[in-house]
Amino acid sequence: MLSGPDVLSGEAGQCYHAEYAWVGGGVARDVRIDVADGRVTAVVPGSPPPPGATRLTGLTLPGFANAHSHAFHRALRGRAQGPGTFWSWRERMYDLAGRLDPDQYYALARATYAEMALAGVTCVGEFHYLHHPPDGEDYDDPNEMAHSLVVAAAEAGIRITLLDTLYLTSTVDGGALVGPQRRFGDGSIDAWARRVALLPDPPHLRTGVAAHSVRAVPAPLLPEVVAVAAGRPLHVHLSEQPAENEACLARYGRTPTQLLAEAGALGPTTTAVHATHLSDVDITLLGQSGTTVCLCPTTERDLADGIGPGRALADAGSPLSLGSDSHAVIDLLEEARAVELDERLRSQRRGHFAVADLIDAATRHGHAALGWPDAGSIAVGARADLVTVRLDTVRTAGYDDPAGAVLFAATVADVTDVVVDGRPIVHNGRHLFVEDVPGALASAIQAVWS
Repeated sequence: MLSGPDVLSGEAGQCYHAEYAWVGGGVARDVRIDVADGRVTAVVPGSPPPPGATRLTGLTLPGFANAHSHAFHRALRGRAQGPGTFWSWRERMYDLAGRLDPDQYYALARATYAEMALAGVTCVGEFHYLHHPPDGEDYDDPNEMAHSLVVAAAEAGIRITLLDTLYLTSTVDGGALVGPQRRFGDGSIDAWARRVALLPDPPHLRTGVAAHSVRAVPAPLLPEVVAVAAGRPLHVHLSEQPAENEACLARYGRTPTQLLAEAGALGPTTTAVHATHLSDVDITLLGQSGTTVCLCPTTERDLADGIGPGRALADAGSPLSLGSDSHAVIDLLEEARAVELDERLRSQRRGHFAVADLIDAATRHGHAALGWPDAGSIAVGARADLVTVRLDTVRTAGYDDPAGAVLFAATVADVTDVVVDGRPIVHNGRHLFVEDVPGALASAIQAVWS
């Protein structure tokens, strides 16, 4: 199998000097950040630049966590904008899913993860269900497709949480997997669990599990999924579509959230992805259990899914994280501000989330949801993940509040430097290990469709 470099290889004795940095929930100026062995060892605001320090000009934030990704969907960008609904878009996605082999998947994921690195993403949660060849049988190595993703992340320089996904049925009432869906299914929960147990354990990887949805995992099996998770991150697509809720109510007399609660699947190590169409009872169940909710606003609007109740979920007790999901765009700053701006559209009122709330969603909460609780802050002992965003571009120039300028105006084009576990990955807007990211994307996508 392909091999890649170890992400966790930061040099000892590094020193950075940030013009501005997000420290302790606010912006500090002239911040010295010392790093050793991939960890922050000192944070000193108001410090003159030490000799030999790497200067970070702009606002330096903790690394972003992309908590929900389907890497192969990147090949749909610009190719799936016809009229219709989520369900018609899904047919185009299935066409793509039927084409990929392990080498193509590696090339596409490597380029996609490099695009994420350029956008300031230091860790990705890959919701992985493309397990098998098109006939639904096994590769010689049953985790061949997973290895493609793990190596791709290493070569792009970012950490990955592989959320290995159980997918057994095509409908809530137990329809068989057909066509490209056969690639997703292991046939039984036991076969899935055996395959998950064989996954590798390099330093840049955390292994989690996922139940694709109540469409794909019958309710009686949900407690077994919880048992396989055993304290690891557990993710699930939840109430992304009204049709899913209606089918679940017709089959079980309960909402998908209620099924998860009864199965013991909610809690601090669980992340509900989308959570768009919820009842008041659902919101209470998610919040009181401390279940994280991953909002994916750019995908939810691209697919016409709707606007999730982000403010109500946060008020109920659910930490919010962010994902770029289908990669209509890869820009965690856009995802973060959309959480606030979508609430404005719904309520016709401004000011639902503070800038600190949005930064936490893009950083601290996302890393925790992916099983990296020691990442997501610029603090002594934390992983040395840094993202610097310029404050002198046409989007950010003239700022009063550096964090507000970045959160509500900056884009990935303004990201200059990215450090992952103390290791520089992006410098001056250029990826240091994937030489031509646009070219790599174009080549990988063309290979899939041709």
